[in-house]
Amino acid sequence: METGMLVLDEAQTRATLPWAELIEAIAAMFVGGCVMPVRHHHDMHVPGEENATLLLMPAWVPGRYAGVKMVSVFPGNAKRALPAIFGTYLLSSGATGEMLAVIDGGELTARRTAATSALAARYLARPDAAELLVCGTGRLSLNLLQAHTAIRPIKRIHIWGRNPAGAEKVAAEARELGLAAEAVFDIEAAARTADIVSCGTLSSEPLICGAWLKPGAHLDLVGGFKPSMRETDDEAIRRASVFVDTRAGAMKEAGDIVQPLGSGVLNEGAIKAELAELVCGTRGGRSAEGEITLFKSVGAALEDLAGAILAYETVTGGK
Repeated sequence: METGMLVLDEAQTRATLPWAELIEAIAAMFVGGCVMPVRHHHDMHVPGEENATLLLMPAWVPGRYAGVKMVSVFPGNAKRALPAIFGTYLLSSGATGEMLAVIDGGELTARRTAATSALAARYLARPDAAELLVCGTGRLSLNLLQAHTAIRPIKRIHIWGRNPAGAEKVAAEARELGLAAEAVFDIEAAARTADIVSCGTLSSEPLICGAWLKPGAHLDLVGGFKPSMRETDDEAIRRASVFVDTRAGAMKEAGDIVQPLGSGVLNEGAIKAELAELVCGTRGGRSAEGEITLFKSVGAALEDLAGAILAYETVTGGK
């Protein structure tokens, strides 16, 4: 390959991050020697609408690779028929600082987020989980249903969204991929029968009630990334065994964790494990067939770095 900086657009990024390989790359990074400073999180005023958010997420593996992702989240883009999230990933050499690649951050984020949920579900969802409910119709939804079907024998996929047309669109896209998906309009009914409920929304109010979850269900919460955002209620916290991607991130940024901690519904010691502990085997995941499990993810910079390295090495054949 010619020398020079690699640039991967959305389609190229997608092609270099197949689910099985990406899930394994993230698992390896969780137990590897990645350095991950606390990410920068800034509110940005947008006149006449809800504030936007700027996220800067650095991480590095000493001597190998360093990277940073810049992401903007503009909730008001829904009214403009634009994606809420835009981002770019910059990958550099961890030995020299040389810029190696610029990778589409939106596609990287969507795929690594879904792959991380699937990695968690490997330890937390029942092995025979066959019915999946995906809540949300944004970019994450199609990725979530693909990632979960990569690690569990999913036979039925239901998609719910506030916009029924959006749910129908995602279901049609899933069917084009050969997946048995259909839009649903009664979120409670769908949640009551689901083996896995995966939420990827920007909701500030609970969508899933804990009372709806059947014994053995796994609840995957990936949308909320601020203390003010919430996708489930206190009853879900009370009924479930709670797991997080990282304690540092979830206890600071995730409303589904921060709010119950603040009210006393949840205490820090009741968080069973973070993802690195599950992957390393130092703490266990699901322990009983009828146990309800809950996984809250806010995203970790090491996940992006793992995906960026995989994409770069897939194209260049480098190590």
